[in-house]
Amino acid sequence: MSRELIEAERERFSLKEENCYRIEGAWKTGYVPKVYVDKEQVTDISYAEREGQMELSIKIPEHAQLYKKVYVYGVKGEARYLWFSEQMKKILRKQRKPQYFIDYADVDFEQHRCMVSGWAVYSEPLEIYVENEKGERAEFSLERVNRSDVQQQYQEWDVGKESGFFLDIPFREEKGFRVVFSAGKQRTIRYVSLQKRKIAGEKAEYYCQKGIHYLKAHGVAGFAKKLMKKAEEYKNRPYPYTRWYPKHMPSQAELEKQREQSFAYAPLISIVIPLYNTPQQYLKELLDSVQAQTYGKFQLCLADGSDNGDVEAYIREHYGNEKRFVYHRLEENDGISRNTNEAIKIAEGDFIMFSDHDDTLAPNALYEIVKELNDYPETDVVYTDEDKVTMDGKRYYDPHFKPNFNLDMLRCNNYICHIFVVKREIVDQVGLLRKEYDGAQDFDFVLRCCEKAHRIGHVAKILYHWRNHPASTAGNPESKMYAYEAGRAAVQAHYDRLGIRAEVSMTEQWGRYRTKLFVEGTPLVSVIIPNKDHKADLERCLRSLYEKTSYDNFEILIVENNSTGKEIFRYYKELEENYDNIRVLRWEGAFNYSAINNYAAKEAKGEYLLLLNNDIEVKSEKWMEEMLSYCQREDVGIVGAKLLYPNEKIQHAGVIIGMGPSHTAGHIFYNFPGDQFVYAGRTQTTQDLSAVTAACMMTKKSLYEELGGMDEDFQVAFNDIDFCLRMREIGKLVVFQAYAELYHHESLTRGYENRPENRKRFKDETRRFKSRWKEILRKGDPYYNPNFSLERSDCVLSE
Repeated sequence: MSRELIEAERERFSLKEENCYRIEGAWKTGYVPKVYVDKEQVTDISYAEREGQMELSIKIPEHAQLYKKVYVYGVKGEARYLWFSEQMKKILRKQRKPQYFIDYADVDFEQHRCMVSGWAVYSEPLEIYVENEKGERAEFSLERVNRSDVQQQYQEWDVGKESGFFLDIPFREEKGFRVVFSAGKQRTIRYVSLQKRKIAGEKAEYYCQKGIHYLKAHGVAGFAKKLMKKAEEYKNRPYPYTRWYPKHMPSQAELEKQREQSFAYAPLISIVIPLYNTPQQYLKELLDSVQAQTYGKFQLCLADGSDNGDVEAYIREHYGNEKRFVYHRLEENDGISRNTNEAIKIAEGDFIMFSDHDDTLAPNALYEIVKELNDYPETDVVYTDEDKVTMDGKRYYDPHFKPNFNLDMLRCNNYICHIFVVKREIVDQVGLLRKEYDGAQDFDFVLRCCEKAHRIGHVAKILYHWRNHPASTAGNPESKMYAYEAGRAAVQAHYDRLGIRAEVSMTEQWGRYRTKLFVEGTPLVSVIIPNKDHKADLERCLRSLYEKTSYDNFEILIVENNSTGKEIFRYYKELEENYDNIRVLRWEGAFNYSAINNYAAKEAKGEYLLLLNNDIEVKSEKWMEEMLSYCQREDVGIVGAKLLYPNEKIQHAGVIIGMGPSHTAGHIFYNFPGDQFVYAGRTQTTQDLSAVTAACMMTKKSLYEELGGMDEDFQVAFNDIDFCLRMREIGKLVVFQAYAELYHHESLTRGYENRPENRKRFKDETRRFKSRWKEILRKGDPYYNPNFSLERSDCVLSE
């Protein structure tokens, strides 16, 4: 696309308002956008600028086809610069059309295949298919995938779940084909050439013109900076699973080496599978995948409740000589729970492993599980990562990369699922599967086993392939609504067994649950707010606390630190005169966030401390109860909140250790829309994490004192993360409470690392943090997944 400047990086029509054109990209801070069609100014615009990024919405004027060009300028006083320009006819071509972007189109001329990856969105269900040059449907396979980056871009519509696509197109003598994005009568077409010279020439010409254009506009320095930025973006681009999977699977040489390995501890693994009229091809793929295991000490226990003899005949004919396979024909089909129980009854293994009758195992599945049991002998339960496989068994997709054991996440969703392996002694303690939970019998069983386990291990490798077909919850969630209700009942029963007063409800996302815990008594909460000047921020914060917070037994300690304006001191006096539960403390030393909070904690009268920034504004009325009810649990040391920018984008939904440019710690799904479903629902799921931000953090005062408060050597950076990690060291959980929502205006109360002394201090604190927590930085955050990139915040794969 031709542009006078390329600082505007994305443009598109809104999916909700067909006349609304959105432009986003880097922006010069302090400038105001002015929009023109030809020489006529457009005043019907809206915009938001934050941290050097502009989001601009333009209402396309009536009779737009009469205009030649659109211009967007950045204006500041007499200064102005051209940010974006485009021919109107090119813009109008996109209107009311499906919108798409091609990430790459790779052609393998030896294999005669073309792979096209990208995304496409529209306000209606969108079909993607391929035509030849004659307009006839061509052969292709299509994989639809989640694209959180698209979700972030199209925040006004929930399009991220299936917006990504991967096309695999075989070809023979064709010179090209057309990728069609179709919705009703609307179609958008992208032609893809299969001619080597044309492909190379188009790419070279495109990038050459683009580079020359930018060089003229920004000079050599600007051009060099742009190249570095593009290189960084390319390095951190989402890596498609279709490429990742074959790259990370063990080679034949590695599999042979595994077969030869002798473990010090070699338990018998009993794989229990209920069968019911299993299609022959699926049954063959399953049984072959079991036979192909590189760890051979297993027993396959098959309980067949089929209403005919086809399954039995096939097994006896093709696998009759396999002594490790134990087949048992049931007199009747009595449902999945009881049929599975029959398989468990014939199991002789030290560990019991569960599988469905039409899924498959990776060849190294049992090997990796036994390796975990040898590395950690105290392990009672092991689970692994998984993906889905197409009906024909040829393509793996939609991987689920899981965190290490996460109790509160499990209470929201059966994220463990497959593979699940449990020690026989635990099964003897908790009993077998329960028919009353059919549909979620595995979830109920997992919860009961985890309640008794001493250690729960996680193998962060794709070892299970879940077949996607219309009758399964993998392919059609609506098909088994009863299963989701059974899951809710299983979580409720789990809390009841533990004696925790809780109310479990279904969320809008099927198979995901919300737990409401109840506050025991009315303990006093001491809210600690450091402040220097910034009356407006503090006033907004306090007003929202009093007007929107439903829990009323709290005190507020404002820690005044070297304010210079008279206005703020007059405001302090008003507060102390008008509110019995506000105290203003003085900290006259240099700014040290840790020392300020430690000082206030000693003065606090509350049983619970709530550290709060002065630029926080309450959003959800029950936020304090949501945090307090979790913080009251014996196993919990810290509770953090979900913080949103005023534009409803995420400022904080938990901290991942090792994430970000400095590889220390970063916020997951930072700046993503707060109400959209992201990978594994992580921003909408109450869960355990390694750390949360102290911008809104609750803890028990007794634990704060036990840890000696925050480390005062971390004056500004990492003090909250360090505090959380030390809390984890004493065995307490750090919980991100997704239903405690507040706004974080993130004002420049203290300025950041722009002065030399600040930069030096930050470097020193970074070194100190990396030295203290080098082991977790080396191993990786247990609540993330080692297969995810730490360069981005959105759970994309690393190469």
